[in-house]
Amino acid sequence: MSHGLSVDQVSFRYGAKQALDGVSFDVAPGRFAALLGPNGAGKSTLFGLLTRLFTTPDGTIRVAGCDIASEPRRALGQMGVVFQSPTLDLDLTIRQNLAYFAALQGLSGRDAARRIDAALDRLDIAERAGEKARNLNGGHRRRTEIARALIHEPKVLLLDEATVGLDAAARQSITDHVHRLCAEDGLTVLWATHLTDEVQDSDRLVVLHQGRILADGETAALRGPDSLKDYFLRVTGLPEAA
Repeated sequence: MSHGLSVDQVSFRYGAKQALDGVSFDVAPGRFAALLGPNGAGKSTLFGLLTRLFTTPDGTIRVAGCDIASEPRRALGQMGVVFQSPTLDLDLTIRQNLAYFAALQGLSGRDAARRIDAALDRLDIAERAGEKARNLNGGHRRRTEIARALIHEPKVLLLDEATVGLDAAARQSITDHVHRLCAEDGLTVLWATHLTDEVQDSDRLVVLHQGRILADGETAALRGPDSLKDYFLRVTGLPEAA
C-alpha cells in the first residue's frame, strides 16, 4: 500500500456532534474508490482531514505511505485535490491557471511546461489551452481543475463532489477521464459523491452514512442482483426520494 491511501479508525467531532466515528478503509494503488454517501454523511469532513484543513488525534491517515500527522508536507505533496467549489481564476487562460499552480509548487521553466502539456493531454483539453476559463463550459472547467491537480505528479487524487452542477453527459465524461487516469497512470483515486450513477461495478465502493462506514468492497459484489441505487437506499435506510 506504499502508493495508496489508508484511513484507519479516524474520528472527528464538531463540539457535541460526532461527524466521523471510527472510519477505516484502504485504497490500493491504481484503484478508483467511490466514497458514496448522502449530503451530511461526513464526506467533506473526511476530505478536510485528508487535506489537513482539520486535524484529529483519533486515527491515522497515510498518503502514499506518509503519515499525514507526522509528515504533513510529504503526505500533502503526494496528493492532488479537486474541491466541490470551483477555484479557477476565470480571467486567466487554461494554461495560465496551470502555470500559476505550477509556480506555487516550485516548478518553472521546461519542467513546468512539460508537466502542463502532459496534464492538458491527459484531460484532452490541450487544444483549448489558450482560452480563458470564463469562456469554458462547466465540464471543461472541471477538466482544467483536474489537470491542475496533476501538475506536481501526485500519487493520490481526491475529488469531492467534482461533478456538482454538471449535466449527465458532462458528468459521464469526467468520471470516464478519471477512471482512465487510474487504469493508464496507476493513480489512486478517492471520488466522493452522492450520485450512484457515477459508480462503476468494478469500482471499490465505500458507503458512508452518519459518520460511519456501512459497506466496503467491490461495487458489483456488494449490490448483488439489486441496482446500486436500491442497494444504497436499503443499506442507508434513506427514503426513495433521497
